[in-house]
Amino acid sequence: QVQLVESGGGLVQAGGSLRLSCAASGRTFSSYVMGWFRQAPGKEREFVAAINWSNGNTAYADSVKGRFSISRDNAKNTVYLQTNSLKPEDTAVYYCALGEAGKRYDYWGQGTQVTVSS
Repeated sequence: QVQLVESGGGLVQAGGSLRLSCAASGRTFSSYVMGWFRQAPGKEREFVAAINWSNGNTAYADSVKGRFSISRDNAKNTVYLQTNSLKPEDTAVYYCALGEAGKRYDYWGQGTQVTVSS
């Protein structure tokens, strides 16, 4: 059974940084994509970033390009989201999700809260 566990959220002032982690377990992930999504109160969940587990290709939402960076540690089955230059509008619950490349995300973590104060 696949499990995804996020950590690293918290309260930070605008301009600050946080590193979110998502530890995956339960299977091999070589043909999978790990994504980060976020959902702010009263808003729909939105895509933030994704990384292909096997080749390391990445993708980012326009709103976070140049500020956020996604990476992976294959040995630890962990994906990271480095968030820099945080803005109050980045405040949301951040979720990691796992899915086969080119298909929907089938597995989701429980989420970690990121709050950016102005």
